[in-house]
Amino acid sequence: MKFVPIGVGDAFTERSYGSSMVVMGAGKRLLIDFPDPPRRALREAALRSGLDLRVETIDAAYLTHLHGDHVNGLEAMSFYRYFREHRKLRLAAAPAVLGELWGRLRPSMDRLVFGDRHPRRMSLADYFDLVPVPEGRRTRIGPFTLEVRRTHHHVPTFAVRVTCGGRTLAFSSDTSYDPGLIEWLSKGAHAIVHETNVGIHTPYERLAALPASIRSRMRLIHYPDDLPRRRPAIPCLRVGQVYTV
Repeated sequence: MKFVPIGVGDAFTERSYGSSMVVMGAGKRLLIDFPDPPRRALREAALRSGLDLRVETIDAAYLTHLHGDHVNGLEAMSFYRYFREHRKLRLAAAPAVLGELWGRLRPSMDRLVFGDRHPRRMSLADYFDLVPVPEGRRTRIGPFTLEVRRTHHHVPTFAVRVTCGGRTLAFSSDTSYDPGLIEWLSKGAHAIVHETNVGIHTPYERLAALPASIRSRMRLIHYPDDLPRRRPAIPCLRVGQVYTV
């Protein structure tokens, strides 16, 4: 299993797109979160990686939460699927996220006009093949097995462990520092992607103080634009670089 970061920034970045990545395994691709605009972000990562990362190559997606820097690209991506590819996006998320998703998308997506006909009322089911991922259970989506755990954040937000071919990638999503979450992420994981930032996020200094057995498997995402210049002890992910799990 491998993954390619599409964006590594936070909501205020000037240098990147919102934190997101494509996970690849068994010939399939899972997008985690939605940079905006999605096609441009995917294209720039493709140019750096040498891989074909067009929207058409994405088999399914997982959404961590509904803050704009993680979900804003979902509208454009699902419209592209609907109008250009004539198919639905297979979308996985925790039930608490799916339960509020249409409230976020409805104002711009619940009415479509086709020719001279009256507007057609739309729903989530018209755009998405939804896959709920409850806590405490393993959920299969293609060759990937997903496990989620709620994090400490402003809105319902869920970390995820993705397993494929006997390898596991763990992603914290947005969270304040949480030793229990880090234990859950690191247990059996071959690679750990953890956010770091200010406010209700995880301070870099707390991650740098973790045992070497965890830090050696960890990479940083959702970091402030100036963090790489500080030469952190835990490497920062780079957009378009291919990482092997």
